[in-house]
Amino acid sequence: MSINRYVCTGNLTRDMELRRTQGGMTIGSFGIAVNDRRKNNQTGEWEDYANFFDVTMFGSRAESISSYLVKGKKVAIDGKLRWSQWERDGQKRSKVEIIADDVELLGDKGGSGARKSGDPQQVQAEILDSTGGVYDDDCPF
Repeated sequence: MSINRYVCTGNLTRDMELRRTQGGMTIGSFGIAVNDRRKNNQTGEWEDYANFFDVTMFGSRAESISSYLVKGKKVAIDGKLRWSQWERDGQKRSKVEIIADDVELLGDKGGSGARKSGDPQQVQAEILDSTGGVYDDDCPF
């Protein structure tokens, strides 16, 4: 058995962009910076450094939250990691991206956006209300 679960918090590096497949499925894409710490061997001091990830979200969840996901916004993401590989100009390329199952707004970190003020939990509740709940699309009955 394998477990592929990834949970992180960070700041958006770009606004969410929406596109649609030929079949009508909505795909949302954005970037996130997740800070980590490491010790500088020369100075002995701890330093922050950022890891940058591409994030993809699908369906009505992506549509519902897209206007709130703007550059600089702090979010928590729960999802899984997906590795992909391709070839460009004869060179093999690869990346690891986050496939988000859930995105929670954590507050305004200097980002300008569709909603600058307001309680993040209230905004999250409004998003859930507008979609009829997060997991309604997944229920077989």
